[in-house]
Amino acid sequence: MASVFDLTGQSDTPPAAANDQVADGYRPTPDEPFMNLRQQAYFRQKLLAWKEAIHREAQGTLSQLQVDSLREADLTDRASSETDWSIELRTRDRQRKLIAKIDAALRRIEDGEYGYCEVTGEPISLGRLEARPIATMTVEAQERHERQEKISREE
Repeated sequence: MASVFDLTGQSDTPPAAANDQVADGYRPTPDEPFMNLRQQAYFRQKLLAWKEAIHREAQGTLSQLQVDSLREADLTDRASSETDWSIELRTRDRQRKLIAKIDAALRRIEDGEYGYCEVTGEPISLGRLEARPIATMTVEAQERHERQEKISREE
């Protein structure tokens, strides 16, 4: 497994997870025990790969913006670059929040809580985890939560 480094250069791969390997093409299925070691390793790798991709994308975009800003002599071009920087900063903030959610999901895997709804304690469907590996609630619990938020906002 490729090691993932945070911005400080520290590896965030837990020692126990460092040797987890999931065979190419493996996908968790409902006919195996829920959140067995193989499924945990699969989702750990999926989350780490996602986090690494976010870091790579952010670094590439930042590098390109720095190069582009050095070339901007015209005020209009410079204003356009500043708009690009503003958009990039908002994107980076969203990515920072997403990385925090990925890190929380990785901690839940280590704690044995990953894949279980934080509201009901029921297993979150594998399809939902596949589509949104940072999910913390079942679809039903998430829908109830969103309805309650909507009611709270309207009051």
